[in-house]
Amino acid sequence: MRLNPSFLALAWALAMPAFAQTAEPQPTGAADCKAQEAVLERDMALARSRGQMLRRRQLGEELDALLARCKSLTPAQGREARIEKLQQEIRTLRAELERAEEQLRSLKSGSP
Repeated sequence: MRLNPSFLALAWALAMPAFAQTAEPQPTGAADCKAQEAVLERDMALARSRGQMLRRRQLGEELDALLARCKSLTPAQGREARIEKLQQEIRTLRAELERAEEQLRSLKSGSP
């Protein structure tokens, strides 16, 4: 039995979202939650505009699960993320300060 290539393409297109769902990254903070929420809402609108109501419903379920995961993020995780961000900012500022001090030393040593 020989399958029509267009049938195979359609079957593949329908199967891809199921594979993509397993590789979806888990949100680590409020910004990740908002970004993933925006992507899912955009995809839902696109599916609705194309008349893909099953896909739209699946995306709605993914959105509900995402919102539940985002609500379950503990404040400690948010606090840890803020601490890490501030520590990274401090490292960056220290590196800039060291570069500026080096430039100042070289200017002072090179001028009379």
